[in-house]
Amino acid sequence: MNGIKTKAARRSPFFARGALAALGFAAVAAAFWQTPARSAEDAVVIPPPALDEKAASGTEKAVFAGGCFWGMQGVFQHVKGVSKAVSGYTGGSAENAVYEVVGTGRTGHAESVEITYDPSKVTYGQLLQVYFSVAHNPTELNYQGPDQGTQYRSTIFAENAEQKKVAESYIAQLDKAKVFGKPIVTTLETGKTFYPAEEYHQDFLTLNPTYPYIVYNDLPKIENLKALFPQLYSEKPVLVLASSKS
Repeated sequence: MNGIKTKAARRSPFFARGALAALGFAAVAAAFWQTPARSAEDAVVIPPPALDEKAASGTEKAVFAGGCFWGMQGVFQHVKGVSKAVSGYTGGSAENAVYEVVGTGRTGHAESVEITYDPSKVTYGQLLQVYFSVAHNPTELNYQGPDQGTQYRSTIFAENAEQKKVAESYIAQLDKAKVFGKPIVTTLETGKTFYPAEEYHQDFLTLNPTYPYIVYNDLPKIENLKALFPQLYSEKPVLVLASSKS
């Protein structure tokens, strides 16, 4: 639980403004509940990618980073065709893939999610469309909402040359269309290893739907996914802990 307490203190916009010392946790929590549920960033309607991966059978993996992995994982757990979405760390080494160390921003890691998906049901391009439109704001490089630091950077960790090509093409397409009003700053990294995060971070959105950070920042993303991508939305999320214990 210590990790979660540390995360809460860093991630709440009220904590970020130093309100904890002045108001105490109870008052801060009450302030959350008086605030209409909304995300720090609104979803943006964007066109599908003009270039997508070739149809394939079996399963593939995609790794995305963009702010807190709680919300990123929660979004992709509700996408049809996704069989698993795991919170973790990508960009650094195995020995420092630990939450308290990654949180320093000096390990090279980014909080990320590894998505296992069936490309016959949802394509890599469609996952990118959800990533750019709903899961985070791609015009913010090293911060998302109250979270700041390179560990929260907007990065696509391409698994192969085809994914890199699709991602580069889509970024260029969206920038040309000026759908965000500002340039996309999402970076592309290749050859990086994904390391699963600690168990207490897995399925956090689903297991803690009344947690203030989740209510304010992440639950609206699920509603946006349902509204903008009804054909991709699955009411029942695919959970990491349930599958690992089955």
